[in-house]
Amino acid sequence: MNVRRVIILLLLATAHRAVAQHAAPAKDTILKGSSIEVIQAYKPEIKQAPKPEWIPQLPPADTAHPVFNYEVPQQTLFYTYSSLPLRPLALGKETLVLPFQNYVKIGGGNLSTLFLDAGIGSITGKDYETAIHIHHLSQKGTIADQQSAMSGVEADALFHKGTNDWHAGIAAERNQYNLFGGDQAVHLAADSLKQVYTTIRATADVKNKQDSNTVFNYDPGISASFYNAKLNASEITLGINAPATYKLTDDIDAAATLMGAFTNYQANGISTANNFIELLPGFNFHTQAVSGHALLGLAEGKGSQGYLLPDLQVGYTIPDTKFVVSGGWQALLHQNTYEQLTTENPYLYVRDSIMQTRSDEVFADLKGASGDHLSYSARISWWNFNNLPTFLNDLGDQKQFYIDYMNVKAISLKLAMRYHVANTWSVGASGDFYNFYGETEKYVWELPSMKIKGDLTITPVPKLTFTAYLALLGGIHAKDANHNAVNLSTIAELGGSAEYQIIPRLSAFAQINNLLSDKYQLYYGYPVYGLNIYGGIRLKF
Repeated sequence: MNVRRVIILLLLATAHRAVAQHAAPAKDTILKGSSIEVIQAYKPEIKQAPKPEWIPQLPPADTAHPVFNYEVPQQTLFYTYSSLPLRPLALGKETLVLPFQNYVKIGGGNLSTLFLDAGIGSITGKDYETAIHIHHLSQKGTIADQQSAMSGVEADALFHKGTNDWHAGIAAERNQYNLFGGDQAVHLAADSLKQVYTTIRATADVKNKQDSNTVFNYDPGISASFYNAKLNASEITLGINAPATYKLTDDIDAAATLMGAFTNYQANGISTANNFIELLPGFNFHTQAVSGHALLGLAEGKGSQGYLLPDLQVGYTIPDTKFVVSGGWQALLHQNTYEQLTTENPYLYVRDSIMQTRSDEVFADLKGASGDHLSYSARISWWNFNNLPTFLNDLGDQKQFYIDYMNVKAISLKLAMRYHVANTWSVGASGDFYNFYGETEKYVWELPSMKIKGDLTITPVPKLTFTAYLALLGGIHAKDANHNAVNLSTIAELGGSAEYQIIPRLSAFAQINNLLSDKYQLYYGYPVYGLNIYGGIRLKF
């Protein structure tokens, strides 16, 4: 019942009664057995408070870009891999087996080219994987005795045991280069023109499996090799490399590497030791903006000579950008083994006077990216080389080279860029420019002061891939038979390849080298092959 209305009605009744009494006095009226009730329906309501909506959320994402320093090696082979179609998730465990784990690629072409490249990857198990690679390339040019042949086989195995990955490998290689250059009027016996290098190498190492909780990481390994040259020399090398890191804090790691190589070189009945061993302790540090390392190498080289080899680098990532600016100082000791030198110049005759090279590089580096497709880098360096090996033709028939060790300084500029669009196409270019000075002779022999490279890969349709490359080398100097300085012409080589998948198991390929057919000389007196075209098929199984 509404109390307020009852009160109002009573007041009105009282007022009415007073007016009536004042106007005409009358007798009191009594309503017997009657009462007045005012009734109203009232429903109390309580306002509902808003109900909170609980939405689970992850912590804010860490958008800081870590800094990775990785020197990408030169890529000489191109592969295209088509992923399997997406399928619903199976209820049970499914082991994915690649449809074709083995392949063989064979071909031929002009210059009597024979080409073979084969791989076997199907020998695998639950706890191990293996890979076997076989390759051969032989060619014969138009100049008398101008021919070469390179053959090899490599086998690797990886075993997973507990928290470690064990790796073992063995390789054998045979490379033949004929000494056709120099004075063509001097004819030597066919046997004395064939220089054959044979290599047998075995390696083994163990690496712990790493995750975010791993504090101690290690990867020790050993290697042994036998290297033999048919004409005049052989070499045996035992190598060790044992890097390890220990996490002190989230941002700092203690690091140490023990490395070395113990080499015995024999030529003309004389045995020469060419050893070095180095301990490289220090620290690695990495934060969101700053990263780098501070290492100091303590090395002992040939003849028990001691070296201090600093390796200092610091990099800074500019906030809210994709730019990394870094700088540092790196000193290295190069062993200059017979294998290393003849791999660089196969027409080399090495006497017993082997010297090791120390190099110091002080550099400033910039790496960056623009958008999602373009990346680039620039590096300017100051160099100092002690006992840098350079190559000069022998003063006799000039068919072989000897080593001229030089003390050299240089300033270099290295530029690189790459534009990549998914699996459709990519283009890249790089340039190395050196200004040598302070050398002990007029020029740095047989070393180019300009290297420019470019490459293009394009896939116009899913089953067809084209590649192209361009290389320019300039500033190469040598000495002729009269011991006069000679400036070799700038090298320009253009080439490319194409591969088309006929069916999933079978594809056809073609390769073209030296499209300009320029018989330039990388080493004085040794012109390269002219135009070379070869092709064939690749079979997967």
